[in-house]
Amino acid sequence: MLKHIVMWKLKEQAEGKTKAENALWMKENLEALVGVIPQICSLEVGINCKEGEMAYNAVLISTFQNEEDLAIYKVHPEHVKISTYCKKIREARAVVDFYE
Repeated sequence: MLKHIVMWKLKEQAEGKTKAENALWMKENLEALVGVIPQICSLEVGINCKEGEMAYNAVLISTFQNEEDLAIYKVHPEHVKISTYCKKIREARAVVDFYE
């Protein structure tokens, strides 16, 4: 099982929303991909409840059978729509992929 983890630092204001509103938008829209993209084995988004210089605002934790399934997910049109929006609202992004 491949675990795909993404963390985002969000802009204070972007696309007419606050950081908190954008984090919630990301959570709702990414979690809605379960059942839409069949390659997703599991997916959850957490919103950080603590502020700090080193803190990221949101994290995606998802699992896929393999790297091929992750690659399909990344180019799926529904994921691309969300990813395009996320690029507009983030300051930074970190990714880790590993096999369990």
